[in-house]
Amino acid sequence: MIERPLLTAGVDEAGRGPLAGPVVVAAVILDPQRPIAGLADSKVLSAARREQFDVLIRAQALAFSVIEVAASEIDRINILQATLLGMARALATLDPAPTLALIDGNHLPKNLPCAGRAIVDGDALEPAISAASILAKVARDRILCELDARYPGYGFAKHKGYPTAAHLAALQRLGPCTEHRRSFAPVRQLLEYPLL
Repeated sequence: MIERPLLTAGVDEAGRGPLAGPVVVAAVILDPQRPIAGLADSKVLSAARREQFDVLIRAQALAFSVIEVAASEIDRINILQATLLGMARALATLDPAPTLALIDGNHLPKNLPCAGRAIVDGDALEPAISAASILAKVARDRILCELDARYPGYGFAKHKGYPTAAHLAALQRLGPCTEHRRSFAPVRQLLEYPLL
């Protein structure tokens, strides 16, 4: 029997907490022959640095996948299940297929296409998870900038859908758009008790 090489994929998401837009999940298999120095959790990197790493990761990784799970699907199955589903989908589309998935957090998705290990704060500890966190964050930020152009007035390009004071004020003023997550409390309450 021929043994498959150990191909480790890092998996992370961006956008669990926002009130609008998709949750974006990335999976990355880094090339051990082409290490990328300085990888870190996307949250501690500047936007410019994340953009630089995004280009490097896409150029040098053995494989990567970026998956969106839409607000409507989040509303249907809840944010945790949507995130886990996105993780399984991202891993399933990697070519070559991974033999091990290192997943940021404390939950493992069902139906993983390979062995998996959940790692709390993995985006700060494992370079492959850091790489996935960067791809997910850059992709999601771009999506929110596009939504800002489609739905002016909400400020999506600035707050990226997070429940900032400016976003909550825009929600009160304009009501939810189609990209708002109806199952999230501030949006749900506004729909249940609209301002008269």
